[in-house]
Amino acid sequence: MKSIDHAKTLAPLLLARGWKLALAESCTGGLVCATLTELSGSSEWFERGYITYSNQAKTECLGVPAELIESYGAVSEPVAKAMAQGAQRNAGANIGVSITGIAGPTGGTAEKPVGTVCFGWAIPNDTGGYVTTCQTKFFSGDRQTIRQQATEYALAGLLQLLNN
Repeated sequence: MKSIDHAKTLAPLLLARGWKLALAESCTGGLVCATLTELSGSSEWFERGYITYSNQAKTECLGVPAELIESYGAVSEPVAKAMAQGAQRNAGANIGVSITGIAGPTGGTAEKPVGTVCFGWAIPNDTGGYVTTCQTKFFSGDRQTIRQQATEYALAGLLQLLNN
């Protein structure tokens, strides 16, 4: 399913709950936000997006502790978790979604090759709190392909969480 189709499926689910969504994007550089705002009426359920490409932006805009980035690296599940939680909290949204990764063609290492992308989804639970789910995926292809795959995966993951 393409990203725009995911967005079209996501919109009524968020509207039915009266929920707002916030994004924290790094390697996708706003591609998820652009996909969501292709839909007319998205302001009813999409609150805002943070493009936090640098480590400093992750810390300043989302409250990701610098020590967390130093310990695990910007491309890690602990940082993705903090990004999702920071987006949700700072935007006053119901849901926070984050993406941080290495789109290439440079920047990869043996431990974290090009195509490594970490995701975080902070969503309300039944007890009035939040649960944050994280995953790491490995995508292949050129820079644009990796960014597109990451966008699709972030939205598909959110849909799966909302439908469970």
